[in-house]
Amino acid sequence: MNITLNGETRPLQTPCTVLELLQELDYVGKRIAVEINGDIVPKSQHATHQVNAGDQLEIVVAVGGG
Repeated sequence: MNITLNGETRPLQTPCTVLELLQELDYVGKRIAVEINGDIVPKSQHATHQVNAGDQLEIVVAVGGG
């Protein structure tokens, strides 16, 4: 199954949740925002929201600075 992640096609071996994908990408514990098919997925739903074939995801990492 394939998804589009930040504009690039990415294969997934098995269906997963947003949290499982974030773990695979090493984003756990970072300040991020996740959008799937144009809708923001709240952090409270990361463990239950299923990523489906063909989904278009945008993951944005907040960067501090000054």
